[in-house]
Amino acid sequence: MSTNEARPMPTIELAKNGPYLVKNLTGLRNSKGDKLRIKAVIALCRCGGSANKPFCDGTHSKTGFSGENLSDGSMDKRDNYVGKKITIHDNRGICAHAGKCANGLPSVWRVGVEPWIDPGGADVEAIIETVRQCPSGALSYSIGGDEHRDQDRVPAVYVSKDGPYHVTGGVELKDVPRGDGASEEHYTLCRCGGSNNKPFCDGTHGYIKFQDDKN
Repeated sequence: MSTNEARPMPTIELAKNGPYLVKNLTGLRNSKGDKLRIKAVIALCRCGGSANKPFCDGTHSKTGFSGENLSDGSMDKRDNYVGKKITIHDNRGICAHAGKCANGLPSVWRVGVEPWIDPGGADVEAIIETVRQCPSGALSYSIGGDEHRDQDRVPAVYVSKDGPYHVTGGVELKDVPRGDGASEEHYTLCRCGGSNNKPFCDGTHGYIKFQDDKN
């Protein structure tokens, strides 16, 4: 490919009850900082059972893995928390429970308190920085009526520690409906095999204590 040719945008397709088929990706790394091998088509495990994580080794066919989405969709709605300077948008139905918000800025994201988000609980700059760390796209914010949801990033997949795939940079996820207000620039994909909201992560990896020592 010449330097003047546009590189094809990466895509992710779901093999039926099988792996994620990732095409044209140039950036794949894990939580240890390792750059993982790249091919034109990469099969990433989503059943949680591969012995060659994050790559598929065919275990899904032996365990009878199902890629069916079992969520009833009742949580898929976006709530708006309006403050004097900033409005925070939140969809609990697509949250991966990474804890970046509640752990990072507990004065705004208040576990066990209603309403659980207080847009006046911290400086606007701190809220923006926290929202930008949300890997699932559950969070966004508006200032002066303009919503800020996405970031300008190179397409990439990050294999998080004992958690989901963090996809950034607008990698196209083919034939999968998105949640209410969900970002298409960044999202998290289940790799433990247990999410009820497949292919998206719903935090189940934490409850079942999913582990991947290699990545």
